[in-house]
Amino acid sequence: MSIDSLITRAPLPPLAGRVAQVGASPVREILALTARPEVISFAGGLPAPELFDAERIRAAYDRVLAEAPRRVLQYATTEGDPALRAAVAGRLAERGLPTGADELLVTAGSQQALTLVATALLEPGDVVLVEEPTYLAALQCFGFAGARVVPVPCDADGVDPAALDRLIVAERPKLLYLIPTFQNPTGRTMPVERRRAVAESAERHGLWIVEDDPYGELRFEGEPAPWLASFPGVEDRTVLLGSFSKIMSPGMRLGWLRAPAALRRACVIAKQAADLHSSAVDQAAAARYLADSDLGAHLTRVRAAYRERRDALLAGLPAALPPGSTWNRPEGGMFVWASLPPGHDATALLRTAIAHDVAYVPGAPFYAGAPDPTTLRLSFTTHTPEEIAEGLRRLAAAIG
Repeated sequence: MSIDSLITRAPLPPLAGRVAQVGASPVREILALTARPEVISFAGGLPAPELFDAERIRAAYDRVLAEAPRRVLQYATTEGDPALRAAVAGRLAERGLPTGADELLVTAGSQQALTLVATALLEPGDVVLVEEPTYLAALQCFGFAGARVVPVPCDADGVDPAALDRLIVAERPKLLYLIPTFQNPTGRTMPVERRRAVAESAERHGLWIVEDDPYGELRFEGEPAPWLASFPGVEDRTVLLGSFSKIMSPGMRLGWLRAPAALRRACVIAKQAADLHSSAVDQAAAARYLADSDLGAHLTRVRAAYRERRDALLAGLPAALPPGSTWNRPEGGMFVWASLPPGHDATALLRTAIAHDVAYVPGAPFYAGAPDPTTLRLSFTTHTPEEIAEGLRRLAAAIG
């Protein structure tokens, strides 16, 4: 008998309780299941890779590495590349929201921006109000912060203002999280009057609004609606999150947040603890790309392609889904939200769909409250109209 066998091995301390309370993303797990090239997937909220402006992005990297390698390969400030912040501020001002570069913090995608805001604002047990349904990763983020997430009833135009007021009075939330434009997962957009009502509620009752806007520049039709941050009276309580993932490249992992000074400073400190700063070379390349290339012209091409793909999806849904199904018609973004007739379960049907080499995301994981099992999210961005038509034929065979 060895000495080692006589040594008592104590068990390790357990993982943090919040890890057990916050589950893995079903969307990411579905993407792993559908990685086979023969699968036509409507599941991922991914930009079309063939539409990336790869040559000009490569040229931007080449230029910054040639001209300033010592700077772009070195540690950088937490707040972000000054040229990139100035470019983002300029683009916001052009779209109707005057912004100074020093009002912005560059982040590793808007997902990190949301995490930083949650870290800076939320204590365990704080109440966060969300749309029903809402972005799945936001639910994970608030779960890790220990917040209690309360859904606000919604209709085709977003949160119901009367229900929002009642919940604010009853729950005393600290934060309201919204995706007002081309929402994930529903694709819906909140009209101007509804936005004004939400802003007035935040001003009247005293709570933070986090406005997530990763899809706003992917508009195919209709008139843009103003950001909540632009309404008078809520300038001191509105955080705007943005991202380059859907308009430039998700692989660069660049986003930003615009926030009042005290909260922005707290987010800077939280980011210092998380990763010191976002990649300096990626930020410099993004700034160079924005200076040297015509992002507007690139987005015009992307919007045209996405509109064609959305139309192909909408044209094929009547034959693909069972009679009595319903769906919306988003004016932009990446998603169509559908509901099967009562008695159908989109989660249970997914396995059959994957066996037919087609996939979607069931709607249930996006609900903070009781889920609607009939719902599903369909993304139209990553396949051609011909592939979409074939995918819908497979979906019809799977769902029957």
